[in-house]
Amino acid sequence: MLKTIVLIGMMGSGKTSVGKELAKKLNLDFIDIDQEIEKKYEMTISEIFQTKGEHYFRKIEENMSCKLINGKPCVISLGGGGFINIKVRNKIKIDGISIWINTGLEKIYKRLNKSKNKRPLLNYKKLKQSIKEIYNKRKPIYKKANYTIQTKSDNKKFIVEKIIKKL
Repeated sequence: MLKTIVLIGMMGSGKTSVGKELAKKLNLDFIDIDQEIEKKYEMTISEIFQTKGEHYFRKIEENMSCKLINGKPCVISLGGGGFINIKVRNKIKIDGISIWINTGLEKIYKRLNKSKNKRPLLNYKKLKQSIKEIYNKRKPIYKKANYTIQTKSDNKKFIVEKIIKKL
């Protein structure tokens, strides 16, 4: 029986685009936690960070994630920092399968550098260094995922096939 499939990894790793493709291939619903938060609070993630702070955001991210990761078969893209939360990780352990989309830092840098969606935790004046510092902090926790998919290309169909083989 298929559980909730939760894609984790760095911002810019491709969780959303791969997640949509995976959901389509498996004929499941796709949920992006960050988009759900933005819809519910009628603010961008950056606006929530600016007006309410990171602690507030992490709390609503935890609540939204734990509510939506419920064991029902679907594909969920978790925010880059969502898996760091022990409650979210434990919820995934019980009701889901975690898959770390491990994308090279150079590729993440290129994607985030050209993205119009500015991420609140990044220092855009020192973007490469900022990405590397966040990655190095999160990597030991990302490694706790059930599966790791090392991505070397932007070919979503190929990445999806690798995920399906793991499942």
